[in-house]
Amino acid sequence: PYTTLFRSKLFIFSLLLIAISGINAQNRKLRANLLDKNNHSVMVVSHRGDWRNAPENSLQAIQNCIDMGVDMVEVDLKKTKDGHLIVMHDQTIDRTTTGKGKPENYTLEELRRFRLKNGAAHKTTHLIPTLEEVMLLCKGKILVNIDKGYDYFKEAYCILEKTGTVDQCVIKAGLPYEQVKVENGEVLDKVIFMPVINLNKEDAEKIIDSYQKHLKPIAYELVFDNDEKETLRLIQKVRDSGARLFVNSLWPKLCGGHDDDRAVELHQPDESWGWIIAQGAKLIQTDRPALLLEYLRNKKLHD
Repeated sequence: PYTTLFRSKLFIFSLLLIAISGINAQNRKLRANLLDKNNHSVMVVSHRGDWRNAPENSLQAIQNCIDMGVDMVEVDLKKTKDGHLIVMHDQTIDRTTTGKGKPENYTLEELRRFRLKNGAAHKTTHLIPTLEEVMLLCKGKILVNIDKGYDYFKEAYCILEKTGTVDQCVIKAGLPYEQVKVENGEVLDKVIFMPVINLNKEDAEKIIDSYQKHLKPIAYELVFDNDEKETLRLIQKVRDSGARLFVNSLWPKLCGGHDDDRAVELHQPDESWGWIIAQGAKLIQTDRPALLLEYLRNKKLHD
């Protein structure tokens, strides 16, 4: 009996090791793809999760992205009255939940009484997730891009450390290097930090030069409302630095008119996603993850 019991436990332990090994392998693969500038595959970043088929920023929206093979999911952070970091985009919970008011006016327990709404504003069974819950779900499966979360940089880092997910998270901000260094210098070098640069602003090149001098970021998120000569020059400058390019195809003013709707509704994917890829983009943030994945796979640009 003892031998049988031992063998059963050994079998279960072996299965756990195999599962853990698979998770670690996936995490290494995703991170290596992000860091390898010579890898020509394009990574798909899903905006607020798969929000067309589940409530935005919900665990289900993220799970959908994992299931379909998305590389990275973008989330936003807010803080509760009792200090928990939750995943929520808006300043209030009015639009996305059955509650009203600002998240900082509620404890986490109080927020759990509300339910998330879907894209048609109907109540669902889903709850507002915490950042810790999100990172545990994503661990070893998908990269995470924290967008509206700079105000909680140090607290978010503590959660990443606690959950063992520091190496699969990208934190970003549209601020000059000097400000980020002063405010979050103690954790800046411990995570992947991605500057957001609006190429249409007068000081765009100055901000890029400062980051290149002091930090040499792995990636830049570039925002631009036109595809004119000066915009293309700055895109090329960032590309020449060796940094990866992160471009939003969410709506026209973020990508010079080469957006998701142009790809899907106007049936011009080569003029939208194709154009973005031609500029050297390594990461494309989209509201149409399944269709972008299909496009990339047809082009042999995604596994």
